[in-house]
Amino acid sequence: MVELDPAAAAPDPAPDADRNRDDVIDHVRVTLLRAASEVLAAEGPAALTVRRIARAAGVSTMNVYSRFGGKEGVVEHLYIEGFTRLRDAMTDDAETDDPLLDLVRSGQAYRRFALTHPTYYAVMFDGVIPLQPSPTAVEHASGTLRLLADRLHRAMDAGLLAPADPMTTAAGVWAACHGVVSLERKAVGPPGLDWAEVYDRTCAALLAGLAHGHLPGHHVP
Repeated sequence: MVELDPAAAAPDPAPDADRNRDDVIDHVRVTLLRAASEVLAAEGPAALTVRRIARAAGVSTMNVYSRFGGKEGVVEHLYIEGFTRLRDAMTDDAETDDPLLDLVRSGQAYRRFALTHPTYYAVMFDGVIPLQPSPTAVEHASGTLRLLADRLHRAMDAGLLAPADPMTTAAGVWAACHGVVSLERKAVGPPGLDWAEVYDRTCAALLAGLAHGHLPGHHVP
């Protein structure tokens, strides 16, 4: 009598079963990240532990370790997810034939993201939890800056902005927008200050300056 190898005799799992298993894994991963974000927002950085994340997600701590390696992995994925969401927000509007309008919309999307996703924004920019981003995380962050650089380059090619290095220009524009948003988030300023107007005026001034070539390192008469 020939004994069959149990592994060989077992039927291949149905494709639907594989898909369902993958869906469960993705669902748990998303649930853990959402739980971590909620704990961070409600209880602060000190409360963000593997045990607390797992309890908030309704799963075992092993799920955190198996998917993220620990707390630092969770924080890094919040960082990556934040930049992914920011990029999605900045590209949500379809590109038009007006490069300046597309830049303005990108700027408005940046402010909306910062105000509607404060926890992600804090992880990305405020260092609420110490993190040494991996090369993968840095690449995600850099991708958003490249998006802005590409849109600035498009406006330069159209003759709407003075020629300059797009990446350097993008870094300067981002720094200015980030500065205004940071002041707004921390409520630095007199009561009743219209931060939306401050932000819009800042963006308009940036574009006006870039149109005339008033860039860092350039002579401004």
